[in-house]
Formats: sequence, C-alpha cells, structure tokens
Amino acid sequence: MRILVSGASIAGPVLAYWLTRYGHEVTVVERSPVLRKTGGHAVDLVKPAMDISERMGVLPRVESMATGTTRLSFVREGTRKPISVDVTKLYAAVSDRHVEVMRDDLSEIYYDATREDVEYVFGDSITAVGEDGEVTFEVGAPQRFDLVIGADGLHSTVRRLVFGEVAKNFTGAYLAVLSVPRDLGVPGAMTGHIGAGRSAAVYGARHLDDARAVFLFRSPELTYHHRDVARQKELLQEAFAGLHPRVDSWLGHLDGDRAFYFDSITQLQEDRWSRGRVALVGDAAYCPGPAIGGSTSLAVVGAYVLAGELAAGDDYTAAFARYENEMRDLVHASRVFALGVAKTLIPATRLGVWGLTRGAQLLTSLPSWVVRPLAKLNSKGVRLHDSMRVKDYERQGADMTPAP
Repeated sequence: MRILVSGASIAGPVLAYWLTRYGHEVTVVERSPVLRKTGGHAVDLVKPAMDISERMGVLPRVESMATGTTRLSFVREGTRKPISVDVTKLYAAVSDRHVEVMRDDLSEIYYDATREDVEYVFGDSITAVGEDGEVTFEVGAPQRFDLVIGADGLHSTVRRLVFGEVAKNFTGAYLAVLSVPRDLGVPGAMTGHIGAGRSAAVYGARHLDDARAVFLFRSPELTYHHRDVARQKELLQEAFAGLHPRVDSWLGHLDGDRAFYFDSITQLQEDRWSRGRVALVGDAAYCPGPAIGGSTSLAVVGAYVLAGELAAGDDYTAAFARYENEMRDLVHASRVFALGVAKTLIPATRLGVWGLTRGAQLLTSLPSWVVRPLAKLNSKGVRLHDSMRVKDYERQGADMTPAP
C-alpha cells in the first residue's frame, strides 16, 4: 500500500521503518523545513521500546547518545542544604532496561534509520484528507494514498482535520524547556530548586553544545496559543518569580533566540484512533501527558504495533481495530499513572515537597538488590511501562513481501 505519515519526530519514523520493512511505500511529511532540533527535554526509553529499537538495529547508537545522568540534587525553597539522589537506583526501580536520551537525538537516530528507504518531505503540511485517500497540502500538489497516519503530536493537524475536537484532560501542570549555556549544566548531574507547585533544574550531557533548563509548575489553565512563544515566555517568568536567584539567571536566557519549548501537560481521552483510511499514533492519538506518562516509549510501541497489525492482512479496517485493541489497556493505564506522577513530581504544598525529596532520598539509600525487587511488585505503578507485553510480529508471520 501507499501510505502517508504526518510527522517526523518519534512515532513517524518508527512507523515508517516497520511499514517499509513489511513492503509498503511510505512518504513522511513534516511541517518543519528541516528535521526538528528544538532543544527539547531528555526522554526515557524502557524495555519494550528498547527491544523494538534493538530490532531496528539502532540501539547501539541510542545508548551511545545517552545523557549519562546519575545524580539529582535539589534545594527546597526556604532551605540551603541540597538533597542528593542516586538516579541510577530510580532507573533500576522503573525498568530492567532503560536509557535516557535527548528527544532530538532519538528523532535523528530513527530518521537516519529510514531516510534511504522512505520519502521525506519537509516544509509542508496536510490541509485536507478525502474519504478516498485524496490528500491536499499547503505546498505540494494533491496526491492519493491508500492510508494516512497522523503521527504529528499533541497538536495534531491530521487529528483536527479528520476527527475534529477530541476530549482532553488538562492535568493542572505545565512543562517548559530552555536551552542555556553549556557551562551552566554539569554532564551526569541535574541540579535544581523546588518549591510548592513548581520546580526548576538544569542539566548537561557530554555530547551537547548547550545545557537544558527544565521547568515544571502547577497552574489553572492558562490562555495562550501553542505557537505564541512570546506569551509563553511571559507566563514562565511569572510562574517562577522569586523561587531562587539561580533560577532567575536561567530565565534570563529567555530574552535570546535559544531553543525553547512550552506546553501544558494534557492528556487525550479518546479511545478510538482510526476513521476510514486514517489512523493516529503516538501523542497524536493517546498522549498520556508529556514528561510524566511514558509518552515516548508508548509512541515507539504504538508505531510498532500499528505497522505489525497492518502487515497481518490486507483489510486495513480490521488492522486498525486490532491495533486499537492491542493498545487500549496500556493507554488507559498510562493515563492513570501519569496523573499520579503529576501530583507526585509537582507537590502543591511545602509538606508535599518535603515528602517527595525525603522519600526519593530514602529510596535511593537502599541497596540496589532491595530497590529492584520492591519495584517489581508494582507493575501498575513505576513498572507499568516495563511490564508492557508486545507481540513479535515477525515471528508471528507478519507479511514481509511487497504490499500491492
């Protein structure tokens, strides 16, 4: 089949890899004029997503680009003594197989694995999708595709065009990431400040030319457009006023042209991710909440599952239904998990801040041989995404012959 994928971040290239491997002809269209290098935050791949990356042959490169963060150090608002945490023990609690990598690096790795076999069209966007597969673009001429897949993120154009407004759940929190000078961050460590309803930290990685400052804060829902960067910077300044002079110095770099990201931590609530010839994958379909719900690993798994189900037969309607059935329970669990993480990571009170930092400190003071078995008892909590069971479509006989 001839398949159009919208979005060249994470889910899009992973989906394109597997679709091409199963014999489909794939085009990926991306609004950005080049592969996005937005200065985004570090993301986590846990065991199922790492297994899929290994099958794609890219895992060695992913691991070589790991951030290498091993220590967290936070100062609670109103105190002076930092609290340090051994993050390697937190990772051990979350997953038996884990890597933290910059989102932009991961996107580039998946793109490089596909660019020889997939047609990438940058600087264009879909404007309409017909029931017969006729697609119009902002720049390019109309074309007809057998299927169209939206892998274009939380603010998906494909979802808006085909599904209209969908149910969303604002978690009450926001995330921002700012590129700052390299000497402000220490490779292997994250240092920051935390107060009731807000936290800010900076970190580096050995291969980065800059450091990243990351901000999380609670707020009633704010009014702004997701492309209005100036307004987003104003809101971030207001949210972190007075937390600490060091945080003020990081925010001073908002005045330049450094890479910047800002968005609400919002969940999508729909349980159907296909309509006619169109399906959604990754954050465009089931975003459980950026930075808190395992979105990246979920996107990798979802792309792999969608491609595998499409390879199982010629009836795309049945394949879409199987894909939804395979992902639904995992998505539901991820939503619940993310809401709990949002409350935990951004405590609303000083007592909650003390409990979070003290609890993390106590957990990581335990020996690793104690932490891991305790975590494994909680397959619906910190071990949720590591407990995902994913089919091996190639072993189950997914069709590897060229699709008609």
